[in-house]
Amino acid sequence: MFERFTKGARATVTGAVTHAERAGVDSVTEEHLLLSLLDQEGSRTSFAVAALGLTDRRSSVETALAEARRRGGLTKADAQALAGIGIDVTEIVARIEEAHGEGVLAGDRRNRRWWSGRPAFTSGAKSVLEKSLRVALGRRDRFIGEEHLLLALTACPGVVADVLAEHGATYATVERALYGDGGQGRARAS
Repeated sequence: MFERFTKGARATVTGAVTHAERAGVDSVTEEHLLLSLLDQEGSRTSFAVAALGLTDRRSSVETALAEARRRGGLTKADAQALAGIGIDVTEIVARIEEAHGEGVLAGDRRNRRWWSGRPAFTSGAKSVLEKSLRVALGRRDRFIGEEHLLLALTACPGVVADVLAEHGATYATVERALYGDGGQGRARAS
């Protein structure tokens, strides 16, 4: 599949690996793919990201992602659902951090990398890459570009899609920013 990736999409994936390495984590996540996409410049996707206001609100996006990591990867919707049955996630996180240290729920940072010395991709990140192929096929494109990665990030349920939606970047708004109203006529990948 990687042979179908454009130069920009490949740069996004390698940039995600760099983000993971800088963070000192063992795995490349959807979050790293998003941060790498936000780093890209001069492409249709970077202009769409700027048009959606994500470039100007990058710090807000990063803060929302950090808060989700602090909650152990729970989305706000998950936390609200738990609150509906009387479970206060904020209180639980506070108690756990009080006992075990701040950020303990953010994940394991020990160095257990595969033999290659590079971080592995999480199942969520792999799902985004697979979804980007489905998005490209649904649009009848012969390549997988940054735009397909961004659309896949909005379409795969989880923290990144939740944070993007909170910042106004849903599948529909990203598709409009990328392709205008003409993008709606093509099939959406499932």
